[in-house]
Amino acid sequence: MNWFLLLFSGVAAIFIIRTLILARPGISAEQARAVLNSGAAVLVDVREAGEWAGGTARHAALLPLSDLRGERTQWRAFLAKHKGKQLLLYCRSGSRSGMAAAQLRREGFNAVNAGSAGIWVQ
Repeated sequence: MNWFLLLFSGVAAIFIIRTLILARPGISAEQARAVLNSGAAVLVDVREAGEWAGGTARHAALLPLSDLRGERTQWRAFLAKHKGKQLLLYCRSGSRSGMAAAQLRREGFNAVNAGSAGIWVQ
């Protein structure tokens, strides 16, 4: 039983550390605003549609993480249109945007976790 508890604790610790690392923004708000203003980047809200009612950042593309991980009915055209631009992703806490940025980087896109919606939603 001690081995099971030890194994479970180790897996839980890895999950918590991974989540905390992914949730950290990869760019400061000031840097993100500068690159957005230059036109070299686009801002993407990866929250789900039901979460957008609480407000979204001005000019942010609304593309849920579930679509990125699924059929990409919305993401496919967006990625093709903005190929070569930096993708600045945000969500409620910064965790999902971190996961989305990591997935997109594995696919060759210049994607960065821009943090939580609190920074972006006015």
